[in-house]
Amino acid sequence: MTRTFEMGDHVTWNSEAGRVSGTIIAVHTADFLYKGHVHRASPADPQYEIKSDKTDHVAAHRGGVLEHAP
Repeated sequence: MTRTFEMGDHVTWNSEAGRVSGTIIAVHTADFLYKGHVHRASPADPQYEIKSDKTDHVAAHRGGVLEHAP
């Protein structure tokens, strides 16, 4: 089962630069266009937009790669 999160949740994930943390700013439950690419999402497998704590960078990830931050 995929982990689910809500807007405002503080999460962490592993990136090429190491462990990153941020806050969920959007939850997508249908396909959406992001940075020129279509990202697949559904109510059963949503994708999340997360704003990094350290930069203004926004990333989109599935719940399976996210963990609630301490």
